[in-house]
Amino acid sequence: MAMILYDCAVAPNPRRARMFIAEKGLDIQKIEVDIIGGENLKDAFLSINPRGLLPVLELDDGTRFDEVMAICKYLEEVYPETPLLGKTPLERATVECLQRKMEFDGMIAVSEAFRNNKKNENFTYRSLPGNDAVGAIEGLVDRGQNTLNNFYAWLERYLTENTFVAGDSFTMADITAFCAVDFAKWAEREIPEGNARSLEWYNTVSMRDSAKA
Repeated sequence: MAMILYDCAVAPNPRRARMFIAEKGLDIQKIEVDIIGGENLKDAFLSINPRGLLPVLELDDGTRFDEVMAICKYLEEVYPETPLLGKTPLERATVECLQRKMEFDGMIAVSEAFRNNKKNENFTYRSLPGNDAVGAIEGLVDRGQNTLNNFYAWLERYLTENTFVAGDSFTMADITAFCAVDFAKWAEREIPEGNARSLEWYNTVSMRDSAKA
């Protein structure tokens, strides 16, 4: 089945999709879209995704998905080997629950802290993804940073209880958490030095081939 992933090498959400695809061992054509330069907000890309968001997975019949988890759930159904969303109803619910927490407390928090920081000139009037007309809101920087405190605290707790975020197997919850940790560097945040399990987990995941995707 021929598919295309509209991608951006530097953006965290496309990276989540790339890591998932790499873990599955899939070879999917990728087309690079320059978010920093605003290519995603120009007519050529808006004709593909009117929301201006990445990633987008395009199927050979023209169907498109522009949400990371929709992309991953579709690929998991079509290519079930090396399951990354859980094998049983209990595992699937656990992965979904923790993946969402890593996304909300990690990915979204960094987005708030980074996009609303007026030092980041390319995003001064792009504080919302896929929008070129919403100015930065300074208070959201503090909210994002405070939410990141929760993210790191809960990540350490989950990893104290389990080998990986959602249990003993590497899953989408780890992909989202890992991408959030790297994305947080854009907001000048690192895993706290005292979070020993998180640091060990991060080093382990960094050695996976998919981390280089």
